[in-house]
Amino acid sequence: MASFSSSCILLFIAILAVISWQAVASDPSPLQDFCVADNSSRVLVNGFVCKDPKVVTVEDFFLAAKLDMPRDTKMSKVGSNVTLINVMKIPGLNTLGISLARIDYAPLGENPPHTHPRATEILTVLEGTLYVGFVTSNTDNKLFSKVLNKGDVFVFPQGLIHFQFNPNPYKPAVAIAALSSQNPGAITIANAVFGSKPMISDDVLAKAFQVEKKTVDWLQAQFWADNHN
Repeated sequence: MASFSSSCILLFIAILAVISWQAVASDPSPLQDFCVADNSSRVLVNGFVCKDPKVVTVEDFFLAAKLDMPRDTKMSKVGSNVTLINVMKIPGLNTLGISLARIDYAPLGENPPHTHPRATEILTVLEGTLYVGFVTSNTDNKLFSKVLNKGDVFVFPQGLIHFQFNPNPYKPAVAIAALSSQNPGAITIANAVFGSKPMISDDVLAKAFQVEKKTVDWLQAQFWADNHN
């Protein structure tokens, strides 16, 4: 009987650990109806301090984002423009664990390989065609890819490297993405590796990519622009 009780206790602890891990692995859950971000507060917390509910207005939950309007992709070296609507744009998103993005792709434009460290992404194509995919973690590094057409939906798991590419040389494409964090973050792989400040040693990168140091030096000399607005 004692052995059975011990097993039950261990099982309970294991289940509690899994639940606790899931709880801390995502944005904090709201403990009230809303927690509008107080951007004027100097208090540092994981997220944003709540504004006094008495001074919250409907404008805290609204943004005239004009997401129906095409974005300029001509200034982007990768041919895309990401318009992110997160808690910095709508304070009412604080603690709600969600954000939104419109992504415009020029003909042959791409949203280059990147990750969202704090969010899973679900994307739907509004116009055009996209070739999309994500790569699993080591050691498999398996590519899951698909060609999406208007109305199709695709999921990118949290933290995995993923991309979107418009294969049409003549027509642009548009997508809308929802992300499971008020502030999902984005790490564009090429920018982070070759455009870091200060730069990563070319000895390190030459070894990692199995190329000559002059190749790394050339890549680091490029202008690594951000396609996020």
